[in-house]
Amino acid sequence: MSATLWQIPVSHFSEKARWALERKGIEHERRSPPPPSHIPIALWLTRGGCHTFPVLVLDGRAIGDSAAIIAALEEYRPDPPLYPDDPADRRRALEIEAFFDAELGPYARALIFHDLRDSPGGYADFAAPMLPPPVRETRVGRAAGGALARTYTQVRFRVAGQEAAEEARAKVLAALDRLEAEIAAGDGTHLVGGRFSVADLAAAALFGPIVQPPEGPHVGSAPPPAFEEFRATIADRPGYRWVAETFARERGDARRP
Repeated sequence: MSATLWQIPVSHFSEKARWALERKGIEHERRSPPPPSHIPIALWLTRGGCHTFPVLVLDGRAIGDSAAIIAALEEYRPDPPLYPDDPADRRRALEIEAFFDAELGPYARALIFHDLRDSPGGYADFAAPMLPPPVRETRVGRAAGGALARTYTQVRFRVAGQEAAEEARAKVLAALDRLEAEIAAGDGTHLVGGRFSVADLAAAALFGPIVQPPEGPHVGSAPPPAFEEFRATIADRPGYRWVAETFARERGDARRP
């Protein structure tokens, strides 16, 4: 078996795929071309089927989208399972994953990208880990990488306006409300079926950029001040604590090479 994950290291959607691969114990290579080169690479790998990362190439088959990657891994290596055995629980777990994919993932990303615009170091610090070493080690290279990242995120994710930032904050808060409702409906530790599943993995991974637990991916720069102020308003909430506890209990160290 051969497996290669094409990823963006700081991406929470890539983190979903990495977490699933490690949970399944599947050895794999990781490739991390810098954005925006990942768009034509994803289109090439998937023959136009997907325009972004993560993309998993599993025994020659290219699979785009983190949810589809987890589904393929579940079929390829059923143990340990990420899908509940009970059909009703499975439907619920997949619905929870789909909700956080659509209603949290894009907005958690957009919020941080917006707040980076007014942060000291901002996009230059954020982009530096994704640049080739000879580039990121020069002042001019870091500045150019930051300018490219700023322009790319504004065009790609439309994060330039204050209205977009307010929408992102509202969506993150709504997702946190939903998470806390699911925690209350579950056993307090797992969202569905009394054990770790794709529902827990998706919710925790996609809240990762907000909570930034020590077991999570390295984000590449200090959080922007505006973002830290927002995070301080939710740090005592049960859902926030649940994300940190789930990473500590289930993830291992996502920062190891």
